[in-house]
Amino acid sequence: MLSRFLLVFLIFLAFAAEARAQSAFEDPGTRAAGGTGADLVAVNDNIDGGTVSLGSASQVVVLMRNDASKPLTISDISLYPSSNVSASVSQNQCSLTPLETGAVCAIALNVQGLQAGKYRIEILVRHDGRTRLTTTTVSGNVESSGDASRDMINDVEAIPDRVEFGQVDASQPLVDSVVLRNVTSNAIDIKGIYIESAAQSGYAIDTDCENLNTGEACIVTVSWAPVQKGPSRGVIVVQHDGPTSVTSIPISGEYEPSDPSEAEVFPEAVPGKGLIISSLREINFGTNIESRSSITVSLVNSGDASAAIQGIRLSNNDSGVSIESGGCSVGTKLDPTEACPLTLVWEPVREGSILDDLQVSHTGARGILVLPVRGEATDTINKDSQAIVLSDDLLSNVRPLTVSDLSEDDSGESAPPRRSSRSGPRDVRGVLDGYTITSHGGNRAIVSGPGGSRVIFNNEETVIGGVLWGVEIRPSAVKFTNGDQQVLLLFDRSLSSINQNGSESSSASTSESSDTSN
Repeated sequence: MLSRFLLVFLIFLAFAAEARAQSAFEDPGTRAAGGTGADLVAVNDNIDGGTVSLGSASQVVVLMRNDASKPLTISDISLYPSSNVSASVSQNQCSLTPLETGAVCAIALNVQGLQAGKYRIEILVRHDGRTRLTTTTVSGNVESSGDASRDMINDVEAIPDRVEFGQVDASQPLVDSVVLRNVTSNAIDIKGIYIESAAQSGYAIDTDCENLNTGEACIVTVSWAPVQKGPSRGVIVVQHDGPTSVTSIPISGEYEPSDPSEAEVFPEAVPGKGLIISSLREINFGTNIESRSSITVSLVNSGDASAAIQGIRLSNNDSGVSIESGGCSVGTKLDPTEACPLTLVWEPVREGSILDDLQVSHTGARGILVLPVRGEATDTINKDSQAIVLSDDLLSNVRPLTVSDLSEDDSGESAPPRRSSRSGPRDVRGVLDGYTITSHGGNRAIVSGPGGSRVIFNNEETVIGGVLWGVEIRPSAVKFTNGDQQVLLLFDRSLSSINQNGSESSSASTSESSDTSN
């Protein structure tokens, strides 16, 4: 019995050794556990995809190895993600060429978080090996970047995700921009972009976004022109053919206009416009004015464009202030940094202060320049005794007084002034200002002025103010002539001796009448 058992055991060992020896020469691809041959396998069965931020995308690489004894051809790769992520194959190296025995290839996945929580992606790879299918798993977690744990993201990402103009105090339009970017692996067509807001919000957009390929971006320009005081809210709606179909971008702003302040004499410069300013902020003649006074100011264009003067006038026409001709006038055009003179003359017509304003209208910023005109007079000016210029030829031949005009003749007596052979243009206006005719006769008169009093005769020459004048006695005035210029001095009858004697006689008669009546 024992020998029979040993015989059976030896026969079993012989068959086992024969089986092992035979398997050493077989196809290695037929050797596998459970009777199945080796095939395409994942290097890692469970792949850790890590953490993906909500709204962003992450790349995960899956490695495949050929453990078969022959090259394998991979035909298709299918992905089955959980509902809180979207996944796509961004790069597939395994399908480029047949995978040789023992070789490793890579499959890159683009994983985008749609909702916070854990995610899982099943990968199904089809090939021509023995098993025909190979599977592996990618798992990870989606984290929310905000407070809300269930915030949904969009296939079209907005950068920034909201437009805030903040608080402004000026009604000038503001412009901002939003970048729209396709964060999916498929092309997206933009169907429409518009703003949902109140009618008086003042928002407007401009864009040419139409089609976005993977990773492409376009710009939406948002402008806000405040219309009403207070906060303003709205939302930019982007309609597209992606899975979420819509993207929204909140916009906000608040308009709080500043309190108006008192306007200054000179406004601020405005780009592209002229700016007329003055060398003085106020034209002040001072106090204790008893005679004719004048002040000249410069009007300067301090802008960066030309400006033309359209008008110059005084607010009060009976204050005795007048604008001299010449210099700045209507139609004068000033280029940047160019200036012109403006002369104001004050001849007080009454005692006391003047409150007047000079108005200069122009084509520059603000369009009007107002300069206060101030002064205080202690006496008035009698215009009847002023010199009247009968001709205004500034380039006439005026013969100034020379030494030869006052030379003595051979007899030792002063010779009458002779005409000088030298002549030149000179303005004699104002030379006789301050002179008055205090006595007037048929062929003679007495003229009084800063140099004292002197007798002048009809049709004779005399020197007054350093200028040689020809004299013509008229019934109520004296005309002075030099070249082509003529100046007329009226006779001040209030200074005549006849009026004074008459006044004295009247006073005496009144006094005598009073004594007689008493």
